[in-house]
Amino acid sequence: MSAHLYDALTARFPKRDKPFLTTAEGRSVSYRELNEGSGRIASVLRDLGVEPGDRVAVQVQKSPEAVLLYLACLRAGAVFLPLNTAYTPVEVGYFLGDAEPKVFVCDPARREEFAEAAQNARVRRVETLDESGGGSLMQKAKAAPPEFANTSREPDDLAAILYTSGTTGRSKGAMLSQENLASNARTLVEYWRFGPKDVLLHALPIYHTHGLFVAINTLLMAGGSLLFLPRFDADTVIRLLPEATSMMAVPTFYTRLLQHPKLNPALLKHMRLFTSGSAPLLAETHREWGAKTGHSILERYGMTETNMNTSNPYEGERIPGSVGFPLPGISLRVVDPDTAAPVRRGEVGMIEVAGPNVFKGYWRMPEKTAEEFTSDGYFKTGDLGRVDERGYVYIVGRGKDLVITGGFNVYPKEVETEIDALPGVAESAVIGVPHPDFGEGVTAVVVRKNGAKIDEREISRALDGRLAKFKLPKRILFADNLPRNAMGKVQKNVLRNTYRDIYKNAAS
Repeated sequence: MSAHLYDALTARFPKRDKPFLTTAEGRSVSYRELNEGSGRIASVLRDLGVEPGDRVAVQVQKSPEAVLLYLACLRAGAVFLPLNTAYTPVEVGYFLGDAEPKVFVCDPARREEFAEAAQNARVRRVETLDESGGGSLMQKAKAAPPEFANTSREPDDLAAILYTSGTTGRSKGAMLSQENLASNARTLVEYWRFGPKDVLLHALPIYHTHGLFVAINTLLMAGGSLLFLPRFDADTVIRLLPEATSMMAVPTFYTRLLQHPKLNPALLKHMRLFTSGSAPLLAETHREWGAKTGHSILERYGMTETNMNTSNPYEGERIPGSVGFPLPGISLRVVDPDTAAPVRRGEVGMIEVAGPNVFKGYWRMPEKTAEEFTSDGYFKTGDLGRVDERGYVYIVGRGKDLVITGGFNVYPKEVETEIDALPGVAESAVIGVPHPDFGEGVTAVVVRKNGAKIDEREISRALDGRLAKFKLPKRILFADNLPRNAMGKVQKNVLRNTYRDIYKNAAS
């Protein structure tokens, strides 16, 4: 009986027990405790009525127990559905209604806040888990046996659903199979040279593909260890870097660390790898990091739907502004967006990818899934890019108007809908504008109704609590009208160009 992904991970577990995860406070969870703890939680899930294929929705703070819960879902055959901790009850209500999970696990402090949403979605059981490992889930787990007979899973069975953003409509649930995740972890272990002696400094959130699958799956499969921080804090990262060999990060981490007075090459003498992803890394940041530390950041390119697609080489030139080469086993091509014909080297077109890492489709959206795949099985990423003569891939923009801020996706329509509903607003357009700290800053351009006096502070106050913090506009600007083409469509490219420098000297 094979629990496909979990078995692929445990096959690389070290023969002699050692810590897998150590918190900033010094608490340690060994590989043996990882197996026993996930077994206990898997037993609880089964007692709660979770059957293979059932969804388990999770919105909890980062903790060792949250990692155990993820592994427990794999062992129980459940489909893990992590949710951003910033999501409001309104937003969570949508996800619960769409995914119809059997169990929803949330922070004890927010249980009452989510009670109505869970009831409306007919969630059978609501359990709790806090960042210190407290809550009803772990109370039940303490009384459960550590031995658990893993549920058999096939390579194409679902392991997770991650909701991703688009430019219109609601979020889509990307269905990731057991082999989607296993294949990508295997590839990254080899390509980035991870092994049992590696210690990854982990300051990423774990409701996102980067911190959950790229970091945790890869280090588990390598038999390595994590320094597990609840969140990014520059002082804590600086303190722990001498104990690490690698760090996975978003561009914001590097811009913050570059401002730290204690950053120097001697501090990083044990480090072998710094990676960056989830948002564009400015070439200027890449060069400044290299000059100050002596290390070259390895930038790569991935998506919720695919995990990692490309990477700069481990050995060889890491080019600022480039995301490197397609990873082994992954095919990438650049095509004309209108004709779908391949473009010549160096020309810009739409990026399409195929490989074992590419997701199965969007949850309960067969028509949308069909639209996003070509007849020969390539996924249309929606990203515009080019491949140079040496084979390096460059992302130059997005065919859609998706905003990526601090590594998180924001689709403009959702923010625009909230703004447009406010008294005094005639219409709005939300765009991403280059930001030195977040890659892109969510920016709203608003047209007032005649005679209306609504201002930036009033709109910000109205949006607070309606949208997750990362979706809130960093600036709200006002215009007499929005630029439109002959068909009446708002020309967001014109807006992006008009306001491209508003964050040039911004400090977050």
